[in-house]
Amino acid sequence: MSTSEVTKEGVRGQRPDREAVTGSAATHRRGRGRGGDRPVVPRAEFRSYYGRPILNQIPWSARDIGGYLFLGGLAGASSVLAGGAELTGRPALARAMKVTALGAVSGSVAALIHDLGRPERFLNMLRVVKPTSPMSVGSWLLATYGPMAGAAAACDVTGRLRPVGRAATVGAGVVGPAVAAYTAPLVCDTAVPAWHDGYREMPFVFVGSGAAAAAGMGMIAAPVRQAAPARRAAVLGAGLEVAAAERMRARMGMLAEPYERGRGGRLLRAATALSLGGAAAGALVGQRSRAVAAVAGVALLAGSACTRFAIFQAGVDSARDPTYTVVPQRQRLEVGAAEQ
Repeated sequence: MSTSEVTKEGVRGQRPDREAVTGSAATHRRGRGRGGDRPVVPRAEFRSYYGRPILNQIPWSARDIGGYLFLGGLAGASSVLAGGAELTGRPALARAMKVTALGAVSGSVAALIHDLGRPERFLNMLRVVKPTSPMSVGSWLLATYGPMAGAAAACDVTGRLRPVGRAATVGAGVVGPAVAAYTAPLVCDTAVPAWHDGYREMPFVFVGSGAAAAAGMGMIAAPVRQAAPARRAAVLGAGLEVAAAERMRARMGMLAEPYERGRGGRLLRAATALSLGGAAAGALVGQRSRAVAAVAGVALLAGSACTRFAIFQAGVDSARDPTYTVVPQRQRLEVGAAEQ
């Protein structure tokens, strides 16, 4: 039973837990003279009911889902590079990218199934096709892409069924961009503020990050004379990743805070330094030194991984803090009321 009462001076006898203020609030009264409305009670800091989070907390494992996001991007972009290398007569680069694509997609699916808990849950997602569901579309993409990536790598390594392997390589290269990009709408199609509000730029961040990772692997595994496409992809991928991430943070306003503070902020800053540094080293020196190319490739892979784990961590932090859910909603309501 409430023991509080409302007076001209505010609320008396308010209990801090059961009757906490849910949002930024201020009480005003009409002043006399030229002062107009003036606040009597100072604006309060946000507190949720009982101090509990408003959104359900993210139950996914950072290792599994962060790894799933990273490996999926690496796999899809590797197939694109493999297809280009196959068609331009760069066999060492093509083989390295085919093997990378197979290993990455296998690891991505394994991480997803491990987080789901039971393998049959992944198979259950293939019972229907739902174009409006990123998870349904992604499941079918993986089911289509995986066998082609496997056939491309197996035929190249064994030297058998080369026409089949070439067709599989081209097919995987065609589907690869979708595999690299679909995890962006997958995370954005949630109520998690730091993910949902980044829906415009997130696909570009993921595609650029995947391209940079694949380029890094190509620079590590392929001879310098065949790695020119990888070096170019590193510059384009790292530039797209960093530019899209910066644009996303500038547009999101206060919802960009989880990308700038705490563990998520540290990871994203590390990702920027590693991606740009690796791309620059590979482009400027990697064409002359295999050792520098390898170091640059490792930096690109690490930068891509840091980007994915930074995005995951930012989502966790934004879901935990009710401020990122309620304050933007109230701001939108205020804007809508002012426009009426």
